[in-house]
Amino acid sequence: MNKKDSFFINRLKSIVFAFRGAYFLLKTEASIQVQFAIAVFLIILGLYFNISSTEWFAQLLAIGIVMSIEGLNTAIEEVANFIHPEKHKKIGLIKDIAAGAVFIAVVFTIAIGLIIYIPKIF
Repeated sequence: MNKKDSFFINRLKSIVFAFRGAYFLLKTEASIQVQFAIAVFLIILGLYFNISSTEWFAQLLAIGIVMSIEGLNTAIEEVANFIHPEKHKKIGLIKDIAAGAVFIAVVFTIAIGLIIYIPKIF
């Protein structure tokens, strides 16, 4: 970014960079692709069951958190691979911790989904 550009122009450039990063994730990362497909399915399910505004809020927040943390996990893995391309015990631990953060978000997202949809299905 150019320091001489206005605040507004710099924000627009930041949005372009962020969009490019999100597109890269969706295009190249299998885990994000699976999560995106699940998100689309849950949105369709929410429309079908006409879930409440509060349920929509919880569902969309959970989806956003999982996909965001997965993006951070991917970034951490990329940095770790760049810094230390060979297999290394400490790098492996760092990657496991990042993956664990995704796992925790997914477990709680599943709980939210069950709370929303079990009463509607049964």
